[in-house]
Formats: sequence, C-alpha cells, structure tokens
Amino acid sequence: MYRIGEFAKRVGRSVSTVRRWEAEGRIAARRLPSGQRYFDDSDVRRVLQPGFDADRRKVVVYCRVSSPGQKADLASQVAAMQQFCLARGLAVDEWISEVGGGMNLRRKKFLVSIPWKRGGLFKLPRPGGRRR
Repeated sequence: MYRIGEFAKRVGRSVSTVRRWEAEGRIAARRLPSGQRYFDDSDVRRVLQPGFDADRRKVVVYCRVSSPGQKADLASQVAAMQQFCLARGLAVDEWISEVGGGMNLRRKKFLVSIPWKRGGLFKLPRPGGRRR
C-alpha cells in the first residue's frame, strides 16, 4: 500500500501529476476510512506499463542561437539533434528553431511548445518581480 507521495516516487512522477491523473479518471485511488488515498502494486504496474501516458506526451526539439550571424551554428545544432533523436529512436512531433538574443521565459516559439503554458497553468513574473 502506497500513499500518494510514495506512489508518485515509485512511478517517477510528481504528486501533482498523480492527482491530475486521478482527476482525469486515468487512475483510481482507493481510500482508507480516514479518507487518505492510497495505491497498490497493481496501480504501479498499470502506470509503468508502456503506453500509459503516451497519448499525453509530445517530443519537441527546440534549437536556438542568439544572433542572425550564428545561423550556420543553428543549422549544425539542428543536424546534431536530428542525429541524436534518430540514434535514440525518438519520433519528434515538432521541431522549433529560433534566432534571438538572451534566453528567457518570454521566447514566443519556446512558449508555444509548452502545453501547460497554453492551458494557462503557468504565470510568468513581470520584470521587477510582480506577477501578472
């Protein structure tokens, strides 16, 4: 019997991911008389079974350089990532290349690739520390 934190650690995910799976009906937690949720070995096996989370996962390769003068470097970076993905047997769903100064969390092409950002679950801090 595993409490939610133990279960999350055993399957290699965060507690919030396990809670989301439960809310989506992808897994069902059992409850003790006290209301405490728990999982057992059959739940662990089900989650670790190949394909359990495959429909939710997306492989995105993001390559970037800081300036237009580095476009040749960008092409080399993309080629290296293509080789890496091919060698690992990764099927890439989306390729994103970008030229721009400074890496920050306001990169438009980068943010489009993050599904939890698109769903409004992530708020970026404004300059000066204020949140929007």
